[in-house]
Amino acid sequence: MLSLERRAVDSRAMQWASPLLALVLTIITGMGIFLALGKDPIEGLTFFFLTPLSDKHGWAELGLKMAPLLLCAAGLTICYRAKLWNIGAEGHFLMGALWASVAALQLGGQSDPWVLPLVLIAGMVAGAAWALLAGVLKTQFHCNEILTTIMLNYVALNLLLYAVHGPLKDPYGFGFPQSEMFAAAALLPKLIPDTRLHIGLLFGLLAAVAVGVLFARTFIGFQLKVLGQDERAAAFAGFPAKRLTLLAFILAGGLAGLAGASEVTGPLGQLVPQVSPGYGYTAIIVVFLGRMQAVGIVLAAALLALTFMGGEMLQIAMALPKAITGLFQGLLLFYLLTCDAFIHYRIRIRRAPKAVAGEA
Repeated sequence: MLSLERRAVDSRAMQWASPLLALVLTIITGMGIFLALGKDPIEGLTFFFLTPLSDKHGWAELGLKMAPLLLCAAGLTICYRAKLWNIGAEGHFLMGALWASVAALQLGGQSDPWVLPLVLIAGMVAGAAWALLAGVLKTQFHCNEILTTIMLNYVALNLLLYAVHGPLKDPYGFGFPQSEMFAAAALLPKLIPDTRLHIGLLFGLLAAVAVGVLFARTFIGFQLKVLGQDERAAAFAGFPAKRLTLLAFILAGGLAGLAGASEVTGPLGQLVPQVSPGYGYTAIIVVFLGRMQAVGIVLAAALLALTFMGGEMLQIAMALPKAITGLFQGLLLFYLLTCDAFIHYRIRIRRAPKAVAGEA
């Protein structure tokens, strides 16, 4: 019979093989799903993973979708390394998008170069403030951050919906729930001409590197790691747990808020209800798939960005529903968590005990 046995030392090989194994299992399961739907699995996987990157515009779209994932994942890494289970990147993102839009519309008549920085700062401050709310609830009232951040996501979404249906609604938008288009001074510059890719990708790459440096080279990063590994040891060393907790939430919220601000000032140029297809939630998968390391997060963000593009391609080419994107992302997370069990455990085959003569 099979049983799980605790390893004496965690397997470093499985730590890095687990994401690759999870990806392989996701692809195999995906082939089964295509067969069950009556579709050619090879054609389906080709449309999902290869066709979106067949030209320059495809690669530009990949970078475009990587940008918010990198920013959200970099912020969540700070929390998760400190064992603060922040599930609220989606809410931070939405609040950043909302208040960046308010700033962009208020400064719409200006053409000065400081307009764009102010709009981005407004998004960062809004995201940080929204995350700080969950941090205060945890440090002052001992509220579970998983529950509070999830609930605040829905509050943020409804605030955004209220804004685009109410005070921010474009009066000349033919009744559609969207804001006015932003002035050119409030839009991010393009990285590649004739594409939608903007400098938000650079923000994301810089954030991933900065978080790596934070934990590898700074005392604050060391304090956050100790807090995550052993809270009692951190208290014994005199590390300020409450302030570190609030700092982690503020940084995570600020980076996700910047992602939201970059989205409305980049490819969209206005605030719409569908500003996020779930970047904040997908960033959680990016963090774990990337092993909370800078290079890993960049590679994982590229893969998860590709799932958004592949899902859109399958809708067009094979008439599959939009939910196919979430299905592949969910499978990837499921297999990753399953494979991660083998970092700490190994499978043992145990023989069933022989029956003793004379037993009933």
